[in-house]
Amino acid sequence: MLQQLSDKAGRAPKGEVVLALSDLTLRFKGQENDVVQGVDLEVRRGEVVCVVGESGCGKSVTSMALMGLLPPKSTRISSGTLSVLTDQWDLPTEALPADMRGNVVSMIFQEPMTSLNPAFRIGDQIAEVVQRHNKGTRAEAMAHAEEMLSRVGIANPAQRLREYPHQLSGGMRQRVMIAIALANDPQVLIADEPTTALDVTIQAQILDLIRDLRDATGMGTVMITHDLGVVAEIADTVAVMYAGQVVEQGPVRAVFDNPQHPYTIGLMGAMPRIDRPNEPLAIVPGTVPTIARMPAGCRFRTRCAFAGSACATRPPLKSVEGAHRVACHFAPLEDHVVVAP
Repeated sequence: MLQQLSDKAGRAPKGEVVLALSDLTLRFKGQENDVVQGVDLEVRRGEVVCVVGESGCGKSVTSMALMGLLPPKSTRISSGTLSVLTDQWDLPTEALPADMRGNVVSMIFQEPMTSLNPAFRIGDQIAEVVQRHNKGTRAEAMAHAEEMLSRVGIANPAQRLREYPHQLSGGMRQRVMIAIALANDPQVLIADEPTTALDVTIQAQILDLIRDLRDATGMGTVMITHDLGVVAEIADTVAVMYAGQVVEQGPVRAVFDNPQHPYTIGLMGAMPRIDRPNEPLAIVPGTVPTIARMPAGCRFRTRCAFAGSACATRPPLKSVEGAHRVACHFAPLEDHVVVAP
């Protein structure tokens, strides 16, 4: 018989590190600069870590590198170590094994319509994932698929098993993707923009679902997003990325209450606030540099009001208070702000 979610042995104790990424640096072949540079992430059991930043900052590339899904012919990883539970891989020469993908570490991809196979029924796609990692009959796998559809809040799961992706709404397809990702009770879930292109009501339902399933299973979760509202809603820890570098990292309340990197401050200033409807939004001057024209050192320095000669050297992530860390030579910023009398 297939193992049930609540029966699966060997789960990490609550609060224990289930995934750690250290010094991930990679570039696309043919490019002279790294698209992701020196990224560190740590995820504990029962914790939601949000990786936030604008489009093109390297969030999804980092998640695909974690899963070992980047094409080797067009990508070169120059450094990086990945640890999952007690196992460790040197990413320039190794990748997360296929037996662990979709089993110990699982992923919700960004576009459910393109991630689901339009030629196969929903039940067949869930059952395939179950049978890939578990012993049992086809009938048992289909029964587990029906259970998973029910678990993610899809009504009439027996009927939905027989339907094709195009017969479902966007929100239902996203729930199917969550059911596939959780079918084998992973220790770590990576969710890449799971609420993209969904209306606000469905977004809230999907976030509630992920949070409820996290609470029920204790999985560690990496949430990739560009939406600070999503971060405030669900994150325990946040990592802010800019142009392939993590520029600020820490407990979500510490980062939101006391942002210390000029880019983080700009991001938050550009967010509309319901309690200040007439307040003008902040504008970060300039544009994100292209990979071909990436500045050395701090990649934000061409747009930063604090930039100086020291910024030609990349600043390390340093602690400003407890686990709150910032990659800025001038942090804490209040020490360098002159207040007019």
